[in-house]
Amino acid sequence: MREIVFDTETTGLDPLQGHRVVEIGCVELLNHVATGRIWQTYLNPERDMPVEASIVHGLKDEFLCKQPLFATVVEAFLEFIGDAPIIAHNASFDMGFINAELVRHGYPALAKTRAIDTVSMARRKFPGAPASLDALCKRFGVDASSRHVHGALLDAQLLAEVYLELLGGRQPGLAMEAETASVTEDVVIEERAREFLAPRPHAPSEEELHAHEAFLAQIKDPLWKRT
Repeated sequence: MREIVFDTETTGLDPLQGHRVVEIGCVELLNHVATGRIWQTYLNPERDMPVEASIVHGLKDEFLCKQPLFATVVEAFLEFIGDAPIIAHNASFDMGFINAELVRHGYPALAKTRAIDTVSMARRKFPGAPASLDALCKRFGVDASSRHVHGALLDAQLLAEVYLELLGGRQPGLAMEAETASVTEDVVIEERAREFLAPRPHAPSEEELHAHEAFLAQIKDPLWKRT
């Protein structure tokens, strides 16, 4: 089963207000395991970058004006995601922006049914608890120390780990088998001759037999003497 963990960075909050995508990051999963294949690009939004948005992701006009237009990377993006389900944190936001770009360039929008929203997953699993990516990384012990600002690829990589934890966590048996295989390759097993110990005596001694008979003699009307 192939899945794509997906994130975007944008110039604002609403594509209907003219805001655009400035970064796309994708991470491939196969059977709920990261394959190491990623797809990432920065984009020239063909507009100015508001200060508020730049504070969030650190991207500025001077850098973005040198990046490719969406039209030049859209085919590569669609080829990478294929027809796989798309995992995103607050999926309606990212899907809304990417679909706005696709429609703007004459491509059909991605079906909303392809999206798996990890915010909804987290709220179902932990009702009332914070469901931000930072909060979930902290809950599951995912190292987010390098996340000083938002970044589409970095956030997609963190989200891939969070998503697997929301599904129930990694299968420990896989890690144990891999660890055992790597260790046993270097272990030399020393064969030793088996040592047999002499059996311990279990029969009662004469003293113990006399003590037992004296104890039984104190019992009045024992059952084993009745006729």
